Amino acid sequence: MNDLEAFVRLAEALAPWRGQLVYVGGWAHRIHRLDTRANAPAHQAVFTKDTDLAFAAAEPIEGDIKAALEGSGFKEQLSGESKPPVAHYTLGTEGEGFYAEFLTPLAGSGFKRDGKPDATLAKAGITAQKIRHLDILLVDPWVVKLHPDNAPLKTSMDIRVANPLAFMVQKFLIQKQRPAKKRAQDILYIFDTVGLFGGQMAAFQKLWKVVIGPGLGKDRDEVIKLNEATFSKVTDDVRSAALIPQDRKLTAEEIQSTCQLAFEQIFEG
Repeated sequence: MNDLEAFVRLAEALAPWRGQLVYVGGWAHRIHRLDTRANAPAHQAVFTKDTDLAFAAAEPIEGDIKAALEGSGFKEQLSGESKPPVAHYTLGTEGEGFYAEFLTPLAGSGFKRDGKPDATLAKAGITAQKIRHLDILLVDPWVVKLHPDNAPLKTSMDIRVANPLAFMVQKFLIQKQRPAKKRAQDILYIFDTVGLFGGQMAAFQKLWKVVIGPGLGKDRDEVIKLNEATFSKVTDDVRSAALIPQDRKLTAEEIQSTCQLAFEQIFEG
């Protein structure tokens, strides 16, 4: 089973909750490539085995997601000392297979009244990790149609994925908490997303002004500052990002200048 077949099995298992769950991680970027607004990429997507799905903390979720996953061959893997423990839902052998994890926004200090970390939430039979700066990925998600021509499906189905602009903006917000290797990967995600949606800059500019920017509140100005720090010049992180792809040649200068120009347009005004 290849990774797209595994993803489709996950999407089919979660079909009853497709209106409540949003794909937000690396697989959101993979699915962006299937959107009709995307430019056809000539290169491979950044590889990722895990699929991150998010739901709003206050949104009621009915049914048993865990039972649906187990019925499709996924196994629950628990780890850590959190209560409930952190959970991955794995298809295939551990370490080699495909897995999904569920996320929900973290509000407040990140600690419970007793001083213990407020890190996980049990809901609809599954365990979700609480993540800061997840909220923006739930703003104005896109609906992408999977169908037999772009995925191993017999019938078409819609799934919700993080808005590409929100996807890029969130990469800035989490930057300070990421190790160097992950920061470089996030820069490559941003660069590739700009390439996929080069024709959407005017739409992204309006979305930033009307929806995404206001939705960030006090973090709006921080995103602009982080963008300038990331792309105003070639940095070590940008250089590292250019070295990641194995199927194409990129230069740090290409990444830096492309992203700088794109965000100058998006953040204009």
